[in-house]
Amino acid sequence: MEKAKITPKDFVLWVAAMAALYSGVFAFIRLVFDYINQVFPNPITNAYYYYDPYGGGVSYEMAALIVLTPVFLILMRTIRKDIKRDHSRREVWIRRWALFLTIALAAATMVIDLIVLIHTFLQGEDLTVGFLLKVAVVLLVAGAGFFHFLADLRGYWEKEPGRAKMINWAVGVLVLVTIVAGFFIIGTPQEIRAKKQDAVRINDLQGIQWQVVNYWQQKETIPTALADLSDPLMGYMLPVDPKTAESYEYKKTGNASFELCATFATEGGNTTNGRPMPVDPSMGKGITPDSWQHAAGRVCFTRTIDPERYPPYTKTL
Repeated sequence: MEKAKITPKDFVLWVAAMAALYSGVFAFIRLVFDYINQVFPNPITNAYYYYDPYGGGVSYEMAALIVLTPVFLILMRTIRKDIKRDHSRREVWIRRWALFLTIALAAATMVIDLIVLIHTFLQGEDLTVGFLLKVAVVLLVAGAGFFHFLADLRGYWEKEPGRAKMINWAVGVLVLVTIVAGFFIIGTPQEIRAKKQDAVRINDLQGIQWQVVNYWQQKETIPTALADLSDPLMGYMLPVDPKTAESYEYKKTGNASFELCATFATEGGNTTNGRPMPVDPSMGKGITPDSWQHAAGRVCFTRTIDPERYPPYTKTL
């Protein structure tokens, strides 16, 4: 029997479908991992590393799923229609290679996942809820891919086109639910934007605070207005509110004390879900107190410089 010849269409469809599948699965797993990190933070890891739920990873993973899922489903539907019209398309080598490769990768992923689980247990490390959920997610996703494409290799979905269509709908619904869940776990795009703007405000206030301390060390007094901090020679420009573009509020309350104010969109500050945010130590050293916790709305931070920890430069020479 003559072997079926592969056409450019076969090659492009299968390569594109597998690229969409692998990229989509990776994005799905990473997105679920981000949700798990948010809901079940690791107390040991988070003591040394800060997890930012509003980083670019989550939005990229969501965007990848939104685009890649329908692309993959459409490509596979096109492939199955071609096979239905011409059964010789079922025997082309690109199809068999793609299915065997996917099955092998899924099986290897499950084996490695179980090895990591057992290794972690034998090392005496705590099997946290977050870790176990991640192991389960990888096992379920890889297992589903393994059995789905094994059935495809045996021609099951050709015999059961109705069930194949149900699987397609189920995948689409699962992805949709996963993305919508992120709006409740991580926050809506509007909430994320507001929190990012608040993070910029805190960073700006920390920078102003450091400039005030530096001014104090040079002149043994603090500036009477923010304009006194502008220094073209040093290249320092006063930051402004990221949304309104207005200057931050500043008030001198004593020879070594001052007040900084800003209007925040959300509640936050030094912690996110009980975990510390990264704060540059140099911006708070010698300042009493140095909490950046804030409610939504206009909030003022009162600061007092400790001259023993931040002595004027003239006394350190």
